[in-house]
Amino acid sequence: MTPLSLVQDPHSLGTSREKVLEVAIGREVRAFRKKQEITVAELSATTGLSIGMLSKIENGNTSPSLTTLQTLANALSVPLTSFFRGFEEARMAVHTKGGEGVELEREGTRANHQYNLLGHIGANASGVIVEPYMITLSDKADVFPTFQHAGIETIYMLEGEVDYRHGDEVYPLKPGDTLFFDADAPHGPEVLVKLPARYLAVISYPQNG
Repeated sequence: MTPLSLVQDPHSLGTSREKVLEVAIGREVRAFRKKQEITVAELSATTGLSIGMLSKIENGNTSPSLTTLQTLANALSVPLTSFFRGFEEARMAVHTKGGEGVELEREGTRANHQYNLLGHIGANASGVIVEPYMITLSDKADVFPTFQHAGIETIYMLEGEVDYRHGDEVYPLKPGDTLFFDADAPHGPEVLVKLPARYLAVISYPQNG
């Protein structure tokens, strides 16, 4: 298979704290401007700042002075401190030790489909919710190929074998196989070929979706 060229580098080094602050401020300025349906040209006319300078601020390419930020705050009718909101948000990490995932019944769960939620971060700066599950199907598990929900799902097969349906296609999944799909189409295990079966399922969707 030809390697894909990905936009994000998972091993890239983080930017300096100052750069992160500039990006956070720029993101908030742009968000407030767009929320009020103000164009860059209109904001330039109101504040006296050039369009080029406003573009640099919104893209995090310059460090605006407090005087400049106060001018922008006045023009957008927001507190000066609101520009630092994104920078001050906590960045969470969740460590779940082996065997300590939260067992639960997810909406639509069928008999003997054991779901263990491996970790959860609620509302966050990325705008994306990710739910990682360890799913175990026992010898008496129901087949149910019509799960359907918003988001993108990734399945990684660890143990056993199942024929997994997604829309009109059926995929034979064996240990080491991965299935990545749009979860809005009907999907789920259709034939339990070899049990017990165990797979990692990671579901991601917009937090405001």
